[in-house]
Amino acid sequence: MNISIDVKETESKLAVKVSGEIDAYTAPQLREKLFPLSEKEGVKMVVDLSEVNYMDSTGLGVFVGVFKNVRSHDGEFKIVGLSERLQRLFEITGLADIIDINSQIEGGVQ
Repeated sequence: MNISIDVKETESKLAVKVSGEIDAYTAPQLREKLFPLSEKEGVKMVVDLSEVNYMDSTGLGVFVGVFKNVRSHDGEFKIVGLSERLQRLFEITGLADIIDINSQIEGGVQ
């Protein structure tokens, strides 16, 4: 199980590109990378999951935690590039109603 996490920071915007699988084995790496970033006051975090081919509930838990952290620090959190399968996962769990998910990738996340 491999995961790659690339972070690009410009002013108060963070572009995070995740590739691979997010599961019980790789989620701790994702949490370790994203949580410190999510504690910055007013951060705008955009996470691109277009190259994630699998995610389980452990991954969803990481994103819920990061989302709550970002919001508690007056920031913005968005997930882009969801495959149909991942989009359905967010919809089934009700997270699509809470977290800003957008299937379109906006400029800057490479």
